[in-house]
Amino acid sequence: MKTPKYWQSNSVVSKLLQPVGWLYGALTQLRLKLHTAPKVDVPVICVGNITAGGTGKTPVSIALAKMLETEMFHPFFVTRGYGGKLQGVMVNNKKHAVQEVGDEPLLLSKQAPVVVNANRYEGAKLAIKEGADIIIMDDGFQNPSLHKDLSFLVFDGHYGIGNGKIIPAGPLRETFADGTKRADALIILGKDNHHLAERSGLPVFFGHTEPVQTAISNPNILAFAGIGHPQKFYHTLTKQGFNVVKTVDFPDHHFYNKKELENLVREAQKLNAEIYTTSKDFVKIPPSMQKYINVLEIAIVWDEPEKLLQFIEHKIKGTQK
Repeated sequence: MKTPKYWQSNSVVSKLLQPVGWLYGALTQLRLKLHTAPKVDVPVICVGNITAGGTGKTPVSIALAKMLETEMFHPFFVTRGYGGKLQGVMVNNKKHAVQEVGDEPLLLSKQAPVVVNANRYEGAKLAIKEGADIIIMDDGFQNPSLHKDLSFLVFDGHYGIGNGKIIPAGPLRETFADGTKRADALIILGKDNHHLAERSGLPVFFGHTEPVQTAISNPNILAFAGIGHPQKFYHTLTKQGFNVVKTVDFPDHHFYNKKELENLVREAQKLNAEIYTTSKDFVKIPPSMQKYINVLEIAIVWDEPEKLLQFIEHKIKGTQK
């Protein structure tokens, strides 16, 4: 789905939907209270959020795995595999298609091994069997199927929590207060425009996304994306010196077909423009069409990486049985 514009305002639509949001939030809390999450023998770090849409969880998960690998950990990702058909599998990015395991697992697998399983406990057991000594859950903050030793909530500092209402009235999966009660720390990408750090009372670690610079041959760009907040991607291209002549939005987690992509190629040719998309979108493009598409790779840059690493190591120390 595309992020509704009324999620950013207290419009009539959001007010009318607010009772449904209250029910959604109450059911989320009830589900969490009724389940006792089982624990595994290695530390589990959850990289989650309380807002629907793109906060940057997957790039943050990749950055944390990279950080842990430098400290001689052997991290595995355990994730739901949204949009994929397979469950209980180790992702093989040379074998599995996006329709089988989902887009985010394929992206994560470029950094570290990935297990796809909606039941995170079963996924964690498989990861440990395959050699994991620490597990990173990409998403799953509201999933009670696995005990979390450390939970981060990721926020886009510019977007914040939108209108502060719960789905479908706003972008929240649960209230800010309920979410921060169970979290250990916040990760805020960009400037904290909504004072979330102060409101949470939790430790906060700041970072920002930084493109991996690409040489510019043709500055004219047709950009497309199927992510929660595509405008962030387009703005990043502009900051890199590209002239974004046209943008095309698709729903989050959209699976691209050949006809859609051929239409984009024809439009780009008319505009004398190159085509750019995100890493998350690129893994969903059929191989026969990938040669026409460029990718703007991004990475997370931490403001205080040593402080973040010390916090993680302190939290997971002694968590094993």
